[in-house]
Amino acid sequence: MSDGEEENGRPDRPVPAASLNADLLARKRFAANDKDFDGANDEAMSIRLAMVEQEHRDLDAAITALELNSPYERLTIARLKKKKLALKDMIQEIKDTMLPDIIA
Repeated sequence: MSDGEEENGRPDRPVPAASLNADLLARKRFAANDKDFDGANDEAMSIRLAMVEQEHRDLDAAITALELNSPYERLTIARLKKKKLALKDMIQEIKDTMLPDIIA
């Protein structure tokens, strides 16, 4: 246990919001899971969609760079492509949630 933390791992004094935001931005990950977005409002869903789309684009750039610079990294490239495909499915799922299919 480090200085300034209680037994439960939380700080014993409030942490400034700016510090928390900087930490979250540095990690580029948020504590929320996909299940936490069930029933969320449209703004939260559009933020989640933007995050997933950005990750999809980043993976695409990484795959292209690996294919050009390290053609012998086939296993790594295959794994990245599989993850990119899963992200594409997640993007479609989020879009479907935001725009439900209405039968007229």
